[in-house]
Parts: sequence; C-alpha cells; structure tokens
Amino acid sequence: MLSKIQSASLLGIDAHLVEVEVDISTRGLPHFNVVGLPDAAVKEARDRVRAALKNIGFNFPLKPITVNLAPADLKKEGSAFDLPIAIGLCECEGAVPMGSPGKFILTGELSLDGRVKPVKGALCIAMLARKMGFGLILPKDNAPEAAVVQGVEVLAVETLPEVIEYLNARRKISPVNLDMDTLVSEANKYDVCFSEVKGQEHAKRALEVASAGGHNVLMIGPPGSGKTMLTRRLHTIMPPVTFEESIETTRVHSVAGLIRGGESLVTGRPFRSPHHTISDVALIGGGQVPRPGEVSLAHNGVLFLDELPEFKRAVLEVLRQPLEAGEVTVSRAVATITYPANFMLVAAMNPCPCGYFGDGRHECTCTAGLIHRYRSRVSGPLMDRFDIHIEVPAVAYKDLSSEYAGEPSTHISQRVVRAREIQLGRFARDNGIYSNSRMRSRHIKRFCKPTADAESLLEAAMKKLGLSARAYTRILKLSRTIADLEGTTDIAPAHVSEAIQYRALDRGL
Repeated sequence: MLSKIQSASLLGIDAHLVEVEVDISTRGLPHFNVVGLPDAAVKEARDRVRAALKNIGFNFPLKPITVNLAPADLKKEGSAFDLPIAIGLCECEGAVPMGSPGKFILTGELSLDGRVKPVKGALCIAMLARKMGFGLILPKDNAPEAAVVQGVEVLAVETLPEVIEYLNARRKISPVNLDMDTLVSEANKYDVCFSEVKGQEHAKRALEVASAGGHNVLMIGPPGSGKTMLTRRLHTIMPPVTFEESIETTRVHSVAGLIRGGESLVTGRPFRSPHHTISDVALIGGGQVPRPGEVSLAHNGVLFLDELPEFKRAVLEVLRQPLEAGEVTVSRAVATITYPANFMLVAAMNPCPCGYFGDGRHECTCTAGLIHRYRSRVSGPLMDRFDIHIEVPAVAYKDLSSEYAGEPSTHISQRVVRAREIQLGRFARDNGIYSNSRMRSRHIKRFCKPTADAESLLEAAMKKLGLSARAYTRILKLSRTIADLEGTTDIAPAHVSEAIQYRALDRGL
C-alpha cells in the first residue's frame, strides 16, 4: 500500500514542497527505512513515529516500511516530517481514508506520547501553502505565525489523534484567524526613553538623523559617557516597521527558530548585540547547511557592535559586502543561499586603549604607537561605511545633576516617522527600499540635488577633508535625510553643513 502526503522543507528563508511517500510491503523482513537525503534528525523520525503511534493505541505494522522524501536531491533536515510520516502510515493501514490529507501540507514534530510539537519556519511554509493552493495542518504553537499569511486555511492541532479524527470527519477544527489590528497596537511599547539620558544633545540629534534615514553610526568617546545607553534606546525613536518589513523579518527569525510559541509576527525592529568574541560564521551566517547570522537576524533593525576594535579584524571585514548590498550570500557544498541583511550598523569604541585620549578630566596613558595599533584594528574601508561619526564626550556634573529630563522618545519619534513617511512615498515604486540610506546612484542623482550654495560648500569640504567618493554620496544621503526631517524639498547649505560635520570626525582618527 502506498500513501503520499504533502510536507515542506526549508532552504534558506524559502520552503520547498516535499512529497512524503510511505510504502508498506507485505513481503520481507520488518524494517523502517527513510530515504531521500535525510539528515540524522529526519532518520530518527522512525523511532519517534513508532513510539507515538504505539502510545496512542495504534497497532504499528511489523512489515517492511519505506519512506521516501521527494525530491530526493533536496537535503531534508529537522523533525518536521514526523507528522506526515505518521499520517502516511495510518493511511496505508486504513486508519485514515485514502486521499483525505491530499489538500493539506502537514508539518510537525511528534512527542513519544503523541503530542505535536512546534517546528521552525511556519511562516515560510504557510507562504508555500498559499502559493501551491494547499491548506496547512501544523502544531498549535506555530498557528499564530502561519495565520499571518492571508488566504491559507490554517488548522492548529495539539495531538496526533486530533489529526486522525479530523481526517476521519469525526472532529471539526476551526481555521485560525488573527486580529492584525491588535498585533500592530501591541507593538512599539518600550520601558526605556531618551529622556533618561542626561546631556549628549549632539549625540541624540545624530541618532535622530540616523533613525530617520537608516544610516550607520559610529560613536567614539571615553568609558561611561553614555554610548551604550544611547544605543539601547535607539529603537524607541525608530519608525514602526511596515507590514512588508515585518513579514521579511519574521521569515528570517522563523527559520532561525527564534519565534516563541504563540507569537505571530516580529512587530518591533530587531536589536542584535553580539559579543566581541563572535566568529565570522556566526556574524555573517553559515554552517554545513547555511543558517542566518547576526547580520540577517538584524534585518530591518539594528546591529550594535560595542567595543568595536575588540572584534577580530577578519570578522569585521565580512561586514563590508552586506553593508553595501543589503543581503549576504553564503555558499556551501550543499547549497548557495542568500539571506536579507538590510540593517542599521551602530558601533561604539573608545578613542584609545585606556579610553581617555582627548578627555580633559583624565590623563591618557597610551603611547602614540599604542593608539595607532588600537585604531588600526578597524580598517579604513569599514570606517568609510559609517555615514555618521559622532564624538560622545564625558557628561559634565551640571548635566548629570540637572532636573531637566530632556526630550522624550515619543517627541523625537514623531519627527522620525514624518521623515520616514516622506521616504516611503519617494520610493513607493522601488521594492525593498524604505529609507534614504538605501538609495542607489539613480536615486541620488534624482533626489539629492543641493542648491548652488550647498554644492559649493560640499566641494570645499571634499577638498579640505580629503573625503572619498563613497563619503561624497553618503553626505548627500545624510543631507537628504536632514532636509526630510525639516520637511523641505531643497537641500540647503545648513543641511549639507550638518552632514559634513558627521564625517569630519573621521579625519581626525
């Protein structure tokens, strides 16, 4: 008897249809083989399925059993094939009507007592189901995530007997529906605020500009000046994610297994802060079957590198390509996979190993050679990819003891949101571009035309500071963002002047 059940396998952030063929022969010695390029977790499904079926009262057949996962040249991994294999066995033995699961994609891991446990990539599988015109039967914990995809019948189950009873028309399972308005209203609630940061008004302004345009930021200052504190509050002033951005982010987090049970969408901007001992594979992505790295997990959000020079130079250098392309391609023998990596890079560093170079209140104990070696850990090309270089000096006692709370995040966020709305309208016809930082050459030529006086100022700055061509385009992007914050169409000298000062600090390093 032969049964065919539809399931799915993940490759990158895309799900691919897999046909689970279960054959039970009447001749030969009993065995249970799984073929079709399975990994160790898939091969172990035979033991989980056998125990689960026995523990729910199913008379497991002592016959030759062959399970084929087609197409056979696609690598299969994980425990998501447990449920379709079990239903295929039930179909072959007559416990489930033949052909009843035909209109569904089944996915789920089985516990030994028959419970259906969550799997990775539910959102990606739901998108595949919509594309192929199938319904979806999956674990209850994955249902909110899959139900985000409109036009798919999502059935949530908790146990294997529930699936069997449903396919035998002895149980009704209502499709899962989500209230998208509730999801949006619950997003962007924070327990920190920019008003908690004393002083550093210049740095706050720089982060406002960076948030409005999605620009990369490098903060340089002595220990305890507030660099980390400022960055930890950056997401409170960033614009809310659009639905498209939320879907993109959730797909990456779903594949990485970071969506907790009962969650549906990633409705806030990701904030990733890896330790400086991270490897290049963990940062950029990789493994035998490539997995998303920190740059992809920070997609549409912030990647914060604290103590930048403490990272290995080889690790930092792998950031250069995704910073420019907005994606990262990982090639392995098994597959070549491209993950999105459109993130805002924020880094913090001390001016020298002791941290007090240029600080009037502390004496720097570092030699010139030591300072040079410390700063040379970060290459010039990587430094050039930071749109904003901002100095964060030590906070004066007067600012620390002041009762003035500073401008709250909600006020700053309002200006950022207005500026980002201008940009969304500007790039409405360009898929994948949501901010000024992602403008390409044709966009810069069209939208970043400075006035005559502003152009003269920029030309003088280029000559005096010796800025690169990349710095020139980034200054134009910054100027466009500053003008958007003011709600003006023209790029005036004041906008260019502020943009230049965010690059001038780099010349002194």
